[in-house]
Amino acid sequence: MSKSKLIQDTTREERIAIVAKGLDWCGDGSCENCSGCSMGAPRVEAMYQPYIDGQMELAEINLRNAATKYTHG
Repeated sequence: MSKSKLIQDTTREERIAIVAKGLDWCGDGSCENCSGCSMGAPRVEAMYQPYIDGQMELAEINLRNAATKYTHG
């Protein structure tokens, strides 16, 4: 079973690592935050800053982003 990623179960340093690992879509661990993934934030990791700061859970951020970026139907 994987470790919980909830704010209450992680430290700030762990949340930074979780976001970095999650944004490593290029697959080689060398993300230079080029914004090539284009998730609607000036820098991709900026979208997840509230999670790193302990203000919002990952699921809340992803739902908020999806609600403003996608149209059903």
